[in-house]
Amino acid sequence: MTTTEKLEFKLGFDKVRTMLATRCSTSYAKEMALSFKISSSSEYIVKLLSQTDEMRVILMLENSFPDQGFVDAIPFLKQLEVESAYLDVPEITRLKQALDTVRSIVAFFKNTKEGSYPELKKLVEPVILFPEILRRIDSFIDKFGEIRDNASPELQHIRSQIREKESLISKRITSILKKAQAEGYAEEDASVAIRDGRVLIPVSSANKRKIQGFVYDESASGKTSYIEPMEIVELNNTVRELHFAEQREILKILVQFADFLRPYLAELMESSMFLCEIDFIRAKAS
Repeated sequence: MTTTEKLEFKLGFDKVRTMLATRCSTSYAKEMALSFKISSSSEYIVKLLSQTDEMRVILMLENSFPDQGFVDAIPFLKQLEVESAYLDVPEITRLKQALDTVRSIVAFFKNTKEGSYPELKKLVEPVILFPEILRRIDSFIDKFGEIRDNASPELQHIRSQIREKESLISKRITSILKKAQAEGYAEEDASVAIRDGRVLIPVSSANKRKIQGFVYDESASGKTSYIEPMEIVELNNTVRELHFAEQREILKILVQFADFLRPYLAELMESSMFLCEIDFIRAKAS
């Protein structure tokens, strides 16, 4: 052990690091906690103690300071350094959450009276906000974290076709089942079955050849066969192709958004590091 390490051990500073790390929400703040070094600079120590004390007062007395939304966006922002990389929908949702939290923190300090929390205000002063990025995210991802239908004209068209075809499948399978019941191929109380995403009608095994389609399953007794009618197979194939087209269009939207973000990458990283630093200070105050 070095002299500093021996001192840290005697003071229990190693335990303090661990306690801090457990109170951090972000992985970057946890790393800051676990790598934190003892300092001999009185100026530096006073500054950090002041930051922590100011945050302690905020956590005790202020209700408008954010208590959630501390998201570590650094790992997935780093991915965008690779030209072909893009963020998936959950990552974009988390990025929005982080940017919203930064905006709330900045607004909090802007609205506090002059002279209060001076050290933390120094930290906040250079922080950049990204209203256009937030607006862009809101334009194609809804509050539930799903890609909006109108994220692009092409996506809207594809999803409209999917709904149309799925509605047609529902109507056609109901019609086929009623006809099978009328002709005595299916029980009166039979209903449409779904197996592995396939829409099937149950008919007596003795009559399974009377309906054009594929026998997909049988009951345990073998008396009932579950058939996917040929007409439904073709419609399902169309829907499957439309879903592939939907995924291709979503990928295109995500790639375009990644290209939009790249020029702001350095500033976004700084904003994310700021949020993690605030998270670290909150842990110390806690």
